[in-house]
Parts: sequence; C-alpha cells; structure tokens
Amino acid sequence: MRFVVMFEDSPAMLEVRRAREPDHLRFLEEHQAEILMAGGLREQHGGPYVGGLWVLEVESRARAVELIERDPYYAPCPRKYQLLVWGKALPHVQVLM
Repeated sequence: MRFVVMFEDSPAMLEVRRAREPDHLRFLEEHQAEILMAGGLREQHGGPYVGGLWVLEVESRARAVELIERDPYYAPCPRKYQLLVWGKALPHVQVLM
C-alpha cells in the first residue's frame, strides 16, 4: 500500500531537528525499502523547515504509523502528521527524483 505522510512542525521542532538529525537520517537509510522518499518542507528556499513529506510503500496503515512513530524526529508536541493513502496518476509512468 502506498501512503503519503505530511508533517507539520511547530517552531519547537527546530531544536528536535538539531538534536536528532543524524539519528533521523540513519533511520531513513535503514528503512529505505519502505520509506521511498523523504524530505523537509520550507515556505521558501533557505527558510526554516515547516514540515516534511514522506512517500511510503508498506504492508499496512499500522506499519506506516509504526515507522512514523519510531522515527527519531517523532515528537508529537512540536510535530503533527497527516497520513493519507496515495494513488499515483499515470501509474505506468516511472518517475525518478
């Protein structure tokens, strides 16, 4: 199943990012078979992060939640998330980012 996760950061998330970035990146590496794409979102180039986006290919919604909540960046107070099922338009077209 394919899911998209949209993370919304509060200003307090900046400190979480600073403290946990190496562990977060290691986590993404370890789970790259399921977390197909991941990255931070900003309102403008060079601006502060305001959230993040993941594209997941996992066996279930429960597995998606497990990955999200085991990520070192997961801190429910400064970071909320929305988990949505995603169906890619034109599934026959391969896209590399």
